[in-house]
Amino acid sequence: MKTEVYSWRVSAELKTTLEQEAHRRKLPLAAVLDTAARDWLEKSVPDADSDAEQLRLRKAALACIGTISGGDPLRSENVRQEVRERLRRRRV
Repeated sequence: MKTEVYSWRVSAELKTTLEQEAHRRKLPLAAVLDTAARDWLEKSVPDADSDAEQLRLRKAALACIGTISGGDPLRSENVRQEVRERLRRRRV
């Protein structure tokens, strides 16, 4: 049994479309709105498999991410030059 009321504003175009769909399905407008809301909620629930996949990807990425330790306080300013030098040494 429905006991709660919820109202919101919609454009005239959306209201007309919803009413037409309710009429086409031979359902009350409230039933069409209930269906639309339930469908939206089902699609919006986070997928547990997706969460597990994101966790797996995060762990894999973190294994590749790290910090560079060293004693050069100007390393960030000279990174371009340092990378080019290392690449040049690899090619030789």
